[in-house]
Amino acid sequence: MRCFPVLFLFLTLSAFAQPPHLLKQGTATQLIVDGKPFLVLGGELGNSSASDMNYMQLVWPKLQQMHVNTVLTPIYWELLEPQEGKFDFTLVDNLINDARQHQIKLILLWFGAWKNSMSCYAPGWVKTATKRFPRIQDRKGKAHEILTPFDKNTLDADVRAFSALMRHIRETDERQQTVIMIQVENEIGMLPDARDHSPIANVAFEKPVPASLMQYLQANKAFLAPALRAAWQTNGSKTSGTWEAVFGKGLATDEIFIAWHFAQYTNQITKAGKAIYPLPMFVNAALNRPNVKPGDYPSGGPLPHIIDIWKAGAPALDFLAPDFYNPDFKYWNDLYSRKDNLLFIPEIRFEPSDAAKVFYAIGHYEGLGLSPFSIESTDKPTEEPIAKSYAILAQLSPLIQASQGKKVMNGMLFDKKTTIDTIRLGSYTFTCKHDYTLGWSPKAKEDEWPMTGGLIIQTGIDEFTVAGTGIVITCTSDKPETPNAGILQLDEGKYVNGIWKPGRRLNGDQDHQGRHIRIPVGEYGIQKLTLYRY
Repeated sequence: MRCFPVLFLFLTLSAFAQPPHLLKQGTATQLIVDGKPFLVLGGELGNSSASDMNYMQLVWPKLQQMHVNTVLTPIYWELLEPQEGKFDFTLVDNLINDARQHQIKLILLWFGAWKNSMSCYAPGWVKTATKRFPRIQDRKGKAHEILTPFDKNTLDADVRAFSALMRHIRETDERQQTVIMIQVENEIGMLPDARDHSPIANVAFEKPVPASLMQYLQANKAFLAPALRAAWQTNGSKTSGTWEAVFGKGLATDEIFIAWHFAQYTNQITKAGKAIYPLPMFVNAALNRPNVKPGDYPSGGPLPHIIDIWKAGAPALDFLAPDFYNPDFKYWNDLYSRKDNLLFIPEIRFEPSDAAKVFYAIGHYEGLGLSPFSIESTDKPTEEPIAKSYAILAQLSPLIQASQGKKVMNGMLFDKKTTIDTIRLGSYTFTCKHDYTLGWSPKAKEDEWPMTGGLIIQTGIDEFTVAGTGIVITCTSDKPETPNAGILQLDEGKYVNGIWKPGRRLNGDQDHQGRHIRIPVGEYGIQKLTLYRY
C-alpha cells in the first residue's frame, strides 16, 4: 500500500515539470507556465539593450515599476556563436538570472538569419563567407545583405546555433521556467523585390508547387485568405503545376513563392528546437500597408493575405503574430484571430493608446497579451498609461484566466471615430461608449479623443466585473417581461490574490444615480456590478 503515495507524488511532480505550453480552454487558448494559466503583461526591449548587462541593471527596476511580468528580449546569433562551433551563453545566463531575481519571465527573440528582413545579426564568419552562405539577389542580379532561404549551409548553421540555445535553456531553466516562449527569427521578409532572384531561387521557382501545399489548399479551400483563394481560383484551381501556372504571373505569385520557402526554412529551425525543448514558438510579421507592393514592404512574411502559406509550410509553429505600427487595430487583429491561430501581439509601438488596446486584446480576442516596443525608453515608468493598465490586469489575471473560452467576457475600444459598442453577456445588453460622449469634459469638443477601452466579465447571473479607462456603460435586460436593468450595487475595489476587496460604494453621483457605470478618461479602475430587473 505504501507505493500509492509515492506514485501519486511522482505523478504530481511530473505534471508540474511539464514545460510551458499552450492549452485549449473552451474557445480560447491559454499559455500554461508552472502548471497555471499565464497572462503576458509584456514589454519588448530595444534591439541593443540586452547586449549589455550593465545597461540592463537600470532597466529591470523600470519594468517592475510598470508591472511588466514578461520581457521580450533578443538573443543575438553573432554574440551566441562568435566563432563557428564555439558558443558563449554568458549573455543568455545573465538575462535569465536577472529576470529570476526580478520575478519576470522571458520570451526570447531569436535574431538568427533574419532580423527585419536583413541578416544584420548573423555572425561575422557567416557574413564574410559569401560563397558558403550566399545572399539573395534582386531582379537585376545585385546581392543584398539578406541570406537566401534556399541555401542548405545557412539553414544548417542556423539550426545548429538555435539547437544549442534550446539545449542550454532546457539544461539551465527547465525547472524554473523563466523562459516561456520563443520567437523564431524576427519580421522575416524579402526586400527590395517580392522574391529572391538568385540562380538557386530561380531554379526553385520553375519547379512544381510542392504537393503538400496543394493538398493544404484543397483541404482548406473554404477557409483560405481571400487574396490567396482568388489567385488560385482565377487560374483554374489547378491541383498541380509551376508557381505561375497555379497562381498566375506577377508580384503576388512571387510573394507566395518566397513565403513558402521562408516558412519551410523556419519550420526546420522550429522542429529542431522543439525536439530539444518544446516551448511554444511563433513568428512575427511586419504588417504591410494598403496600396504598397510586395518588396516595397517586406514580402513573404506571415501576413494575413498569405497566412495560409505559412500555416501549410510551417506547421511546427504554434501561431503567427502581428507587429503593430499600423492603425486599424481591430481590422488587423480580426485577420490574425482564427480557429487555427491565437492572438498575441509581441511588438506594438510604445504609445498611450496601448493602455486601452491591451484591455481589448485580452477582453475581446482572449489574446495572450501584448508588448510595447522599447518599453525601457521611458523616464517616468510609473506614469506611463500602460503601467496603470498592467496594474489593473495583474489583479484581474486569475479572473480573466478562469473566464477565457467560456463566453462570459468581452472588451471594448473607442476613439472619436468609434464611440459606441454593444456587448451581450448572460441575459443583459451593455451599451458601452467613450467617456467623452457624455459631454461632461471640456476636452470632448477637441478634434482628437484619447483612445479608451475596457472589459466586462460576467461572474454570476446578475454580477459583473468592469475594468478599464475612459468608458461609460448602460444596461438593459434581454427578458421581455422585465426589460429594464437597474444597478442594485456598484463598488470600486481591488482584487488581492484573486479575492475581491471592495472599496467605495458608488450608488450616487459616481453612477449618475443608478444610470450608468463609468470610469473617466485618465482614471484606471475596477468596479464590481450587481444588476436587477424590473
